[in-house]
Amino acid sequence: MCRHENTNQSRNTIWIAGLAALLCLLIPVLAPAADNDTEMNRIKDSGNVLKDLLNGPNGVPLGLLNKAECVIVLPSVKKAGFIVGGQYGRGVMSCRSGDNFDGRWSAPIMMQSSGGSFGLQAGGQATDFVILVMNDKGARAVMKGRAKLGADASIAAGPVGRDAEASTTATMSAQMLSYSRTQGVFAGVSLAGTSLGPDSDANKKVYGDDTAPDQIFAGNVQPPDSAQVLLSTLEEKSPQNTSRGK
Repeated sequence: MCRHENTNQSRNTIWIAGLAALLCLLIPVLAPAADNDTEMNRIKDSGNVLKDLLNGPNGVPLGLLNKAECVIVLPSVKKAGFIVGGQYGRGVMSCRSGDNFDGRWSAPIMMQSSGGSFGLQAGGQATDFVILVMNDKGARAVMKGRAKLGADASIAAGPVGRDAEASTTATMSAQMLSYSRTQGVFAGVSLAGTSLGPDSDANKKVYGDDTAPDQIFAGNVQPPDSAQVLLSTLEEKSPQNTSRGK
């Protein structure tokens, strides 16, 4: 009897050891795949947020979108992430390709943000943010790295309504116009003090280690399938840059 029990115990030990070895082999394979799924879902979420806000009656004004060089979408930003965990809000940016920002919308550049007014605006609810980048200087400021909005690039609360126009001097001269949506309520919101720039790690996961953000920015990178809603919405709503000189 003892010998039989010992044999079973040995077999169980060998089986457990084999399973552990198999898991050790699979973890390096499964972890990057999970990370990649996270980034792809972030791109999809960003596209759905933008589509909702451009199709709604009180969404982002199409007249201003037509003059924008880039659009930044940060879906489901939460206060707890900034105040408690120190996590970044993450999303995407798409720019009109070409040196003069007059080409087709680029593949999404993965972006990250932190600090500033995000925590104050988000409260306990998840908040979607959309930022229109209105000129070349603003676009290049956030592409350089961690730009502080309000210092490295001017930003103002965007006017609300599909047909709204920028009515104040501050809004008309701002390099960026920002909006928020919490529980279906859409409004212009100031994001001064927020840091914003490319998410290098996320860009590598989506496009590969050899792809730099400026390559995506230039429109030289094939977008992933997850960007279909984002890019088709931008091309449909704003196929041409109507800002002066474009």
